[in-house]
Amino acid sequence: MGSFQIEGGIQLKGEITPQGAKNEALQILCAVLLTSEKITISNVPDIRDVNKLIEILGDLGVKIQKTKPGEYVFQADEVNLDYLQSDVFKQKGGSLRGSIMIVGPLLARFGQGFIPKPGGDKIGRRRLDTHFDGFKMLGAKFRYNEEESFYGVEAEKLVGTYMLLDEASVTGTANVLMAAVLAEGKTTIYNAASEPYIQQLSKLLNKMGAKIAGIGSNLLHIDGVNKEDLKGASHKILPDMIEIGSYIGLAAITKSEITIKDVSWENLGQIPNVFRKLGIQLEKKGDDIYIPSQDSYEINGDIDGSILTISDAPWPGFTPDLLSIVLVTATQAKGSVLIHQKMFESRLFFTDKLIDMGSKVILCDPHRATVIGMNHEYSLKSTVMTSPDIRAGVSLLIAALSAKGTSTIHNIEQIDRGYERIDERLRALGAKIIRID
Repeated sequence: MGSFQIEGGIQLKGEITPQGAKNEALQILCAVLLTSEKITISNVPDIRDVNKLIEILGDLGVKIQKTKPGEYVFQADEVNLDYLQSDVFKQKGGSLRGSIMIVGPLLARFGQGFIPKPGGDKIGRRRLDTHFDGFKMLGAKFRYNEEESFYGVEAEKLVGTYMLLDEASVTGTANVLMAAVLAEGKTTIYNAASEPYIQQLSKLLNKMGAKIAGIGSNLLHIDGVNKEDLKGASHKILPDMIEIGSYIGLAAITKSEITIKDVSWENLGQIPNVFRKLGIQLEKKGDDIYIPSQDSYEINGDIDGSILTISDAPWPGFTPDLLSIVLVTATQAKGSVLIHQKMFESRLFFTDKLIDMGSKVILCDPHRATVIGMNHEYSLKSTVMTSPDIRAGVSLLIAALSAKGTSTIHNIEQIDRGYERIDERLRALGAKIIRID
């Protein structure tokens, strides 16, 4: 188990370029299974979760060529379906949440798809019903081996239909969408997720020859095509909006002057506005975000004087993946804020570490926490802690960079799952952080 040792309380300065979007990459990589032709993907982040999925694709028989850093060519012309029944797949697939999205493409192209119960962050219950309900509405038969926690779907052919998803699940929408592009006839998906990740996936599928309309909305129309109609294509992954938000929070809490390069402003949604509500100054300079050094940032209450509430919501609402970052950033703001995490009931449990560091956080219940900002009048205290999941891990890292003294974070493999060489990139900004294996 690796650890980070961080000397905090240091102002940072410089430029940083965000990695490719993790959540988009996991969807896009699964889409290569829909065609036998070559798919070129660039700006692929070099992180544990993405590399695990690439390894699973290789085990499935997909030909993989790394042409340069961050760029791969995939060709799924000799897929080995027997691998899906192997113990190796059950172990590897079960360790990665994103592996669930290979099921839709495999079902559409080969008539069958299997997956062990996927792993991922321990942040509360994460349903799979949306995925399999969608497959069943397209005509697939579902089966579940309870003893091995192994899911399967099979169909001689898929037939387009109208479906109203029970929730706007991003991975569920992606999975059903990939299956629907090869279904016979027309499929309409209502209450579809509309995140930039889904928009990017839809654009790639259309480049390949799919016929998807309504991109960017929660109502998608898919006219099914034949297998031979899906060709090769090239795609560039967007910058990671979660990493961008993480650097905004880092700059504010450490009083640092940082420029985040090439952020794709049009795909950031509410992120800049939410950080501005915390009183953080940020400027749009071309396609960059410039955050000046601030000695203080004051939380803006609601117009009626009520305490500000920041909560997550489906796109174009605020992403749940950044609530942990917002919470940590608010610990050194002037004023108070209520953080309401609606989607996952265990995601705020890392706040006990922040309380140990001296922050004024009240965990009201599993979904809500009130933060009373200290306005940099009292620094956070260094401590030893363990990263529970990706986003909480980075939040604790940001807290450690703000704290006076030397902190240690264990289980940094969780952070490596979602952040590419984060210690190296932070050192380039002047951070004192070392990796201990």
